[in-house]
Amino acid sequence: MTVIYCAACGKEFEPRPQILNQAYCSAPECQRERHRIWQKKKRQTDPKYRQDDADCNRDWASDHPSYWQKYRTDHPDYTERNRKLQRERNLKTKRAPIANENVSIRDISLQSGRYWLVPIDSDGIAKVDAWIVEITVISAGCNPLTRADE
Repeated sequence: MTVIYCAACGKEFEPRPQILNQAYCSAPECQRERHRIWQKKKRQTDPKYRQDDADCNRDWASDHPSYWQKYRTDHPDYTERNRKLQRERNLKTKRAPIANENVSIRDISLQSGRYWLVPIDSDGIAKVDAWIVEITVISAGCNPLTRADE
């Protein structure tokens, strides 16, 4: 019989003759990995499957509204690790401040367009409740007021 190596764990196994091109051994962890990869490809290539999967997840979440809150309470190590990783991600994407102390500087140009507004708390962590807004610049050609104009 032919012996091949499992694509998940790398161990040798003897493929079943009923399964053509078998790449994974029968270990439960390897079968979960096989299914996870299949699902990922299916979501990328099949819009109907992707929509059904999203609907199923949304329905489950609405049936279990306090699941993640309870999970974070019951798993403080997970919560702390997630916060630490989020802080690291925030440092990588640190941007210049949005507001400027001197708003009359003419070098600042804001383009008309759609923008994504994300509230940021005191720790610099962006919250989930982002807004997409459309901004139309209507005063780009105006001169800023000076003390002499007042």
